Amino acid sequence: MSLKVDRESMAFTFKGGMLPMTVMELSSADPERIREQLEGKLSQSPAFFQHTPVVLSVEKLDEPHLALERICAVCRAHKLLPVAVRGGADPVRQSAWALGLGWFAPQDSGRSRTLESVPPTETANETAEEPTEIVEAVPQSGVGRVYRGTVRSGQQVTAPDGDLVVVGSVNAGAELLAAGNVHVYGALRGRALAGIHGDARVGIFCRELHAELLSVAGNYKRLEDIDPQLLGTAVQVVLDDDQLGIKPLA
Repeated sequence: MSLKVDRESMAFTFKGGMLPMTVMELSSADPERIREQLEGKLSQSPAFFQHTPVVLSVEKLDEPHLALERICAVCRAHKLLPVAVRGGADPVRQSAWALGLGWFAPQDSGRSRTLESVPPTETANETAEEPTEIVEAVPQSGVGRVYRGTVRSGQQVTAPDGDLVVVGSVNAGAELLAAGNVHVYGALRGRALAGIHGDARVGIFCRELHAELLSVAGNYKRLEDIDPQLLGTAVQVVLDDDQLGIKPLA
């Protein structure tokens, strides 16, 4: 006997998807070491720690299931939301399920990255990167700090003392941090944080907006908060009466 389901009466459907997801690749299972590093990161880019879902990668750890619950507690205390665990044997899988988390099989080490989200336009060659690459842009006279080329997923480019200029595009899963303004002469698909030390006079300027997250002096907007009409256009992002505004770039 066949069972026919009226689509109008269906409460849900399952669909496959490729969602941007931050992977926290753990090299220590010590919750206190993790706490100290998270506190330092929080002071540098507070907007990143706003209920961001993360996958905990435990592939480099021995017996990570013994500390998994405490690691999750540290993450939640810093407004990160663990949603799944990647790697480990059966004890890890059982611990993840007991904590209400998903579990992923270990990833091929050649494709392991700290921030993983591959946009449709990214090619296979572009995705084979080293994990957690932090790049301080090269200072150039009169124009602050400049990064030339594509900022790829898993890279963090910083300008801790001034403006950051990216002559190229920023892929999803990449992050820009600057004490001053952020200028992107290309598509901005990753995260951009200007005024990381609290300077509310700075802004973010890009030629093509697709950003996962925008932040100026700790005030932020995520992709879902951005007016769809502004996506794909040249914009400026500045604070106006403590509200983050996104306007066409004249």
